[in-house]
Amino acid sequence: MPKNQAIAQLIRNACAERGWGPTDLARAAGQAESGDPERVERQYARRWLTGERTPAYWWPYLAQVLDLDIRVIGVPDTPPPANVGTDTVASALELGRSDVDRRNFVTASSGYALAALGLPDPDSITRRTKNPPAGAVRVGKGEVAAVQRMVISLGDSAAELGDSAAELGGGHARHLAVRYLTDDVAPWLNGSFTQATGRALFAAASQLMHLAGWMAQDEGDTPELRGLAQGYYAHAFRLAAEAGDPELSATALRGLAVQCVDLGFRAEAVQLGEACVEHGKNLDNARAIAYYEATLATAAAQDDDRHLATKHLAASEAAIGRPAAATPGDSWAAHYSPGRWAHESGMILSRLGDLPAAEEHLHLALDIHGLDRRRTRAIVHADLAGVRLRRGNLDGALTSWDTFLDCADGIRSIKVQAALRDMRVRLRRFEGMSEAQQLRQTAARLLT
Repeated sequence: MPKNQAIAQLIRNACAERGWGPTDLARAAGQAESGDPERVERQYARRWLTGERTPAYWWPYLAQVLDLDIRVIGVPDTPPPANVGTDTVASALELGRSDVDRRNFVTASSGYALAALGLPDPDSITRRTKNPPAGAVRVGKGEVAAVQRMVISLGDSAAELGDSAAELGGGHARHLAVRYLTDDVAPWLNGSFTQATGRALFAAASQLMHLAGWMAQDEGDTPELRGLAQGYYAHAFRLAAEAGDPELSATALRGLAVQCVDLGFRAEAVQLGEACVEHGKNLDNARAIAYYEATLATAAAQDDDRHLATKHLAASEAAIGRPAAATPGDSWAAHYSPGRWAHESGMILSRLGDLPAAEEHLHLALDIHGLDRRRTRAIVHADLAGVRLRRGNLDGALTSWDTFLDCADGIRSIKVQAALRDMRVRLRRFEGMSEAQQLRQTAARLLT
């Protein structure tokens, strides 16, 4: 029996056990994938049942709702990174189109994260300068500036959509960023340009890819989104390295390192953190140095390496104490504020068991340095509540969680969702306290 027919037979049998037809299957798949039961058309589901179409992207969700073994199709991990000779632009655009079209389901892997270090093609821009495609559009400073402005409008505090991304979470604007990459930036990356313009264009595209990666990572904790985020970060590194921009290169590696921390790839996170520090070590921007040193300290703390974590936390503190550059650069690293440093340091100290210092740093982040993003303030208040609870200060923890809930309302962010779930579990033991149970009920409403 052909493989697609064998898969269809499995789906038909599972549906028959439940008394489902194509409409039921379509609604269940849509609900599992996005919470929208109207997301999949009945005719689309019918083709899965007949074997006319194999549910590549949809298979994890079908396996979930039908209680099937996801390994039946053999959905692969994120494909091995392309060889050095593989064109970076073509690979980056294919990733974006796969995201837009919701196809080629991939997952994040520790091997892919480390392999990203060997990806950049140093001659990519030179080849494109010498041999532009036939009919290529002419690209100049105006097109580069357009990409830079769009990155700001999508991700920076100065513009409405940037506020949406930073205030409400990455899930609100990711597809705008990816559509811009595949529809508008693609002809320019395949265009005709000078060496200088090519480097500037690749650097701007790197920022756009990094932003898409952050948005995918912040949107949810599904295998698809984790794989997309990893792919975007890896391509952001490739583009930045080929542009010869060490700050953007290090920042992209930081994205990969932080994701490895979140996924539990501890050894890989440390190696990526070390590479991040190495790429940024000669920069003049003290905040960038602090950013990368704190990244390695975080990875080392998660790896229970107290010596390494303490060493690089001290290096980060020394750097953040130096005067910032008069004119911040364009990458995320250049905008690493003392408030963000205080938050990250507080969580490193919490992991190392120094709870008084951790609470002090979280207070610094909120009260002294004035973090002004609602999403960021929500996460810091949740972290502060957790530290206070560990210190035996239940009243203080409840106060912090109450403020956290006020900030969290309406935010679409995996970190906020995780903090809501964590809070509900930790407050379950205080069943006799009306205040604690009210907070749990509010969190349940926000999660719904």
